Amino acid sequence: MNSIPWREAFKEFKGNEPGASLAGSRHKEGLTQVQLSELTGIPQRHISEMERGKRPIGKRNARLFSKALKVDYRMFL
Repeated sequence: MNSIPWREAFKEFKGNEPGASLAGSRHKEGLTQVQLSELTGIPQRHISEMERGKRPIGKRNARLFSKALKVDYRMFL
């Protein structure tokens, strides 16, 4: 069976890999943006902007997300 890298399979995420990772991780944990906001202290509108690639996530927020979502913070950078 052949496989291809996810970046080739999902070209619509090109340029917004951190935001797509954030949204995917959040969905995997069954959390809404509001719930993630409550867990991290990051405003919901900022989370929305980060997921859409309109706001950078940054190292500080990546660490907060990683703790709440139980993933490595580097996937958001």
